[in-house]
Amino acid sequence: MNVSELLVTLREETALRVYIRRMDLLEQTPSLLKARLHIAPELFIQVYRNDRFDTLNLVLIYNGQRLYGRDRLGGAWHRHDHNAPDQHDRSPEGQRPLTLPEFLDEVETVLAAMGLP
Repeated sequence: MNVSELLVTLREETALRVYIRRMDLLEQTPSLLKARLHIAPELFIQVYRNDRFDTLNLVLIYNGQRLYGRDRLGGAWHRHDHNAPDQHDRSPEGQRPLTLPEFLDEVETVLAAMGLP
Protein backbone atom coordinates (compact mmCIF):
# COMPACT_ATOMS: atom_id res chain seq x y z
CA MET A 1 0.00 0.00 0.00
CA ASN A 2 1.55 3.27 -1.10
CA VAL A 3 0.99 6.74 0.41
CA SER A 4 -1.97 7.67 -1.80
CA GLU A 5 -3.74 4.34 -1.17
CA LEU A 6 -3.04 4.63 2.56
CA LEU A 7 -4.57 8.10 2.70
CA VAL A 8 -7.78 6.82 1.11
CA THR A 9 -7.93 3.94 3.60
CA LEU A 10 -7.24 6.26 6.54
CA ARG A 11 -10.16 8.48 5.55
CA GLU A 12 -12.47 5.50 5.07
CA GLU A 13 -11.54 3.92 8.40
CA THR A 14 -11.83 7.21 10.28
CA ALA A 15 -15.38 7.58 8.95
CA LEU A 16 -16.31 3.97 9.82
CA ARG A 17 -14.90 3.69 13.34
CA VAL A 18 -16.88 5.85 15.74
CA TYR A 19 -14.21 5.74 18.47
CA ILE A 20 -11.81 7.69 16.21
CA ARG A 21 -12.66 11.33 16.96
CA ARG A 22 -10.55 12.89 14.21
CA MET A 23 -7.62 12.40 11.87
CA ASP A 24 -4.75 14.89 11.70
CA LEU A 25 -2.34 14.83 8.77
CA LEU A 26 0.99 15.80 10.31
CA GLU A 27 3.10 15.46 7.18
CA GLN A 28 2.41 14.52 3.58
CA THR A 29 4.50 14.40 0.43
CA PRO A 30 4.09 12.22 -2.67
CA SER A 31 6.16 9.48 -0.96
CA LEU A 32 5.61 10.10 2.78
CA LEU A 33 2.61 10.27 5.09
CA LYS A 34 2.36 10.81 8.83
CA ALA A 35 -1.09 10.90 10.45
CA ARG A 36 -2.70 10.65 13.87
CA LEU A 37 -6.06 9.11 14.60
CA HIS A 38 -7.25 10.63 17.88
CA ILE A 39 -9.29 8.38 20.18
CA ALA A 40 -9.20 10.27 23.51
CA PRO A 41 -6.93 12.82 25.19
CA GLU A 42 -3.42 11.35 25.19
CA LEU A 43 -4.66 8.24 23.29
CA PHE A 44 -4.09 8.01 19.55
CA ILE A 45 -2.89 5.85 16.69
CA GLN A 46 0.04 7.14 14.70
CA VAL A 47 0.52 6.00 11.11
CA TYR A 48 3.73 6.60 9.19
CA ARG A 49 4.41 5.47 5.61
CA ASN A 50 7.53 6.11 3.53
CA ASP A 51 7.30 4.69 0.01
CA ARG A 52 10.98 5.29 -0.78
CA PHE A 53 12.14 3.03 2.05
CA ASP A 54 9.14 0.66 2.04
CA THR A 55 8.42 1.54 5.68
CA LEU A 56 5.08 1.41 7.47
CA ASN A 57 4.74 2.09 11.20
CA LEU A 58 1.42 1.61 12.94
CA VAL A 59 1.43 2.39 16.66
CA LEU A 60 -1.05 2.90 19.49
CA ILE A 61 0.18 5.62 21.88
CA TYR A 62 -1.12 6.44 25.37
CA ASN A 63 0.39 9.13 27.58
CA GLY A 64 3.42 9.35 25.30
CA GLN A 65 4.15 5.60 25.52
CA ARG A 66 3.75 2.92 22.88
CA LEU A 67 1.10 0.40 23.94
CA TYR A 68 1.05 -1.68 20.78
CA GLY A 69 2.47 -1.54 17.28
CA ARG A 70 3.21 -3.19 13.98
CA ASP A 71 6.14 -2.14 11.80
CA ARG A 72 7.22 -2.97 8.27
CA LEU A 73 10.84 -2.07 7.67
CA GLY A 74 12.37 -2.90 4.29
CA GLY A 75 9.61 -5.41 3.59
CA ALA A 76 9.93 -7.32 6.91
CA TRP A 77 7.23 -7.07 9.58
CA HIS A 78 7.47 -7.21 13.37
CA ARG A 79 5.07 -6.52 16.21
CA HIS A 80 5.28 -4.67 19.51
CA ASP A 81 2.87 -6.68 21.66
CA HIS A 82 0.91 -4.85 24.36
CA ASN A 83 2.45 -7.15 26.98
CA ALA A 84 6.00 -6.12 25.95
CA PRO A 85 5.71 -2.99 23.77
CA ASP A 86 9.44 -2.24 23.81
CA GLN A 87 10.36 -5.62 22.34
CA HIS A 88 10.26 -6.82 18.74
CA ASP A 89 8.08 -9.89 18.23
CA ARG A 90 9.41 -11.71 15.19
CA SER A 91 7.33 -14.84 15.71
CA PRO A 92 5.23 -16.03 12.76
CA GLU A 93 2.31 -13.94 14.11
CA GLY A 94 4.56 -10.93 14.66
CA GLN A 95 5.87 -11.17 11.08
CA ARG A 96 2.42 -11.54 9.52
CA PRO A 97 1.69 -8.75 7.02
CA LEU A 98 -1.51 -6.86 7.72
CA THR A 99 -3.66 -4.05 6.42
CA LEU A 100 -4.60 -0.86 8.24
CA PRO A 101 -8.15 -2.16 8.93
CA GLU A 102 -6.66 -5.34 10.43
CA PHE A 103 -4.36 -3.26 12.63
CA LEU A 104 -7.30 -1.16 13.81
CA ASP A 105 -9.16 -4.37 14.69
CA GLU A 106 -6.14 -5.42 16.77
CA VAL A 107 -6.10 -1.99 18.45
CA GLU A 108 -9.74 -2.42 19.43
CA THR A 109 -8.87 -5.74 21.08
CA VAL A 110 -5.93 -4.19 22.95
CA LEU A 111 -8.03 -1.23 24.12
CA ALA A 112 -10.74 -3.59 25.41
CA ALA A 113 -8.18 -5.78 27.20
CA MET A 114 -6.67 -2.72 28.89
CA GLY A 115 -10.03 -1.11 29.74
CA LEU A 116 -9.31 1.98 27.67
CA PRO A 117 -11.95 3.90 25.64
